[in-house]
Amino acid sequence: MIEGHCLCGAVTVTVVEHGGFTGACHCRMCQRWSGALFVSFNAAAADVTVRGEVARFASTDFAERAFCPKCGSHLWMRNTDRVDAPYDLMPGLFDAARDIQLKSEIYTDRALPGLALAGDHRRATRAEYEAKNLHIEGDAP
Repeated sequence: MIEGHCLCGAVTVTVVEHGGFTGACHCRMCQRWSGALFVSFNAAAADVTVRGEVARFASTDFAERAFCPKCGSHLWMRNTDRVDAPYDLMPGLFDAARDIQLKSEIYTDRALPGLALAGDHRRATRAEYEAKNLHIEGDAP
């Protein structure tokens, strides 16, 4: 079990079990939301407990992004197509997440200059990812 919190501590998130790895996304929506790239780890809805007030933004017709309304810390991205959809949680909320290894990186051809991630992990370009996964059309250049 790991527990984390936003910058001001108003929101805490407890995760009983998680996927064991992080993933990174360089799509334009994630760049706009995070300021550079989105990194997250996955946890089943049943394994996540959230305490405190959370603000949600419907970033697409199938996903939401959540943040603390007091300090603005990003908390998660989550598909909204089903109630039990897993959470893609921000690892920076959790001190224990420092040990979670990067396993995948998507939209690699859209990474901002200087943000190439080192390591031996799966990589996919925009075309490779979108050929197999739900996405929004017209991701801005």
